[in-house]
Amino acid sequence: MPTISQLIRKKRQSKRRRVKTAALRSSFNNLTLRRVSNINPQKRGVVLQVKTATPKRPNSALRKVARVRLSNREEVTVYIPGEGHNVAEHGRVLIRGGRVKDLPGIKYHLIRGKYDVEGVVGRKASRSKYGTKQEGAVEKSRETAGETTTQTE
Repeated sequence: MPTISQLIRKKRQSKRRRVKTAALRSSFNNLTLRRVSNINPQKRGVVLQVKTATPKRPNSALRKVARVRLSNREEVTVYIPGEGHNVAEHGRVLIRGGRVKDLPGIKYHLIRGKYDVEGVVGRKASRSKYGTKQEGAVEKSRETAGETTTQTE
């Protein structure tokens, strides 16, 4: 316990908050070939490898993960959410922060329905999280487009 005079000489230091998603905190400047510090909500990357991982105890499954090289030249392991996927090597993907509790070391999620990754097929609930369009929305948009062309003629 410090004395009052010690506290007057040197104040208490507040504990620095640790960054949980370090790969989203920098970009790469190709002109100067230097890393630039800034905060990004998502980052684009290229898939290097797709594999499965087993979760910590007591859970048991085969979780789908991918190794991705980001646009800032960092390599991270990302979790592929949802049932089934078409993520392939050399595919372009978008990642966001968000750890997977039962997979140690995985701090990023892949965003479904963006770039080369399709949304979850047949998903009804929480569709926005899995990149799934509303069922029948494509047919409705075609019908409305067809109606507008017949009205202009």
